[in-house]
Amino acid sequence: MKSRNKIFSLLLAFTLISETVLPCTRVVYEGLNGTIITARSMDWRSEIPANLWIFPRGIERAGEVGTSSVKWKSKYGSVITSSWDIASSDGMNEKGLVGNLLWLVESQYPKFEKNGKVKGLAVSLWLQYVLDNFSTVSEVVAALEKEDFVVASSHIPGTNIFATVHLSVSDASGDNAIFEYINEKLVIHHDRKYVTMTNSPIFNDQLAINTYWKSIPGTVMLPGTNRAADRFVRASYYIDAIPKTDNTRSALASVFGVIRNCSVPLGISSPTEPNISSTRWRTVADQKNLVYYFDNVLNPNVIWVEFSKIDFSEKGKIRKLSLANNENYSGESLINFKEAKPFQFAGLD
Repeated sequence: MKSRNKIFSLLLAFTLISETVLPCTRVVYEGLNGTIITARSMDWRSEIPANLWIFPRGIERAGEVGTSSVKWKSKYGSVITSSWDIASSDGMNEKGLVGNLLWLVESQYPKFEKNGKVKGLAVSLWLQYVLDNFSTVSEVVAALEKEDFVVASSHIPGTNIFATVHLSVSDASGDNAIFEYINEKLVIHHDRKYVTMTNSPIFNDQLAINTYWKSIPGTVMLPGTNRAADRFVRASYYIDAIPKTDNTRSALASVFGVIRNCSVPLGISSPTEPNISSTRWRTVADQKNLVYYFDNVLNPNVIWVEFSKIDFSEKGKIRKLSLANNENYSGESLINFKEAKPFQFAGLD
């Protein structure tokens, strides 16, 4: 009884918190014969200009937190989706490692002194650091749990919004991990069964709420609102219910259906829930065949890029596919990428 009361309390808290956050959803599908597909939606209250970037190996980077920035040279090439061309918010590297940044209002990062003695990494680079350096989830977990540096956050430039996110990673084997900063401490959830993530509350509480709903068959009732709690339950149910197959075309169709089911229609609003956010774009990453799909809700066509056609070598060029003005392409779109100077990752205030 106490356990059930706790879950009801979490449901209430989740509902209240979900009215004030910016919702997104992430799911991972495991089919047959190594078919792994990760999908996510990006939901935001206003326009969030996105572009696709190809980053080859060998790029020298720094953490953008002053003289104490962690420094590295990219080991793996990647294709990423940028937000405002100041951060990597989604992407896949050439080894099939996928990273997704989603909002988490409960995030509390460690206190960090710019130009101090402790090594740091701006949150805008958190996902890119992972894609640049690791090929599997286990490698990511082993490295980040050492806490050789601090992830430091700041306000989104030009706004009063303090960036609070958590990071999910999945690899080509189907392994999964979630990384959150709670009460200034890094919390890592590592298990291949962690195939769903939305926003608030913290991941432990998301799991508890989903346990409650598993007692109610999805064919009988599924919660249907736009709140993060309901999207988590729907995503968890459908990603498990869709057919397990190694037919890529069928698997992609099913996964696109799941992530669209958890999306918020463009322009949706509620006078009692002013911060419910519309879905702006979706990505789907085929980690077996190394194909990265992008779906802009304002365009009728899904586009994609096949990694087998990309030069990720150190001699390869940084290239950009402009999407920020809702440019409309169709199908495999590598030909439309243009050589470009890399964007500047956002640092601290």
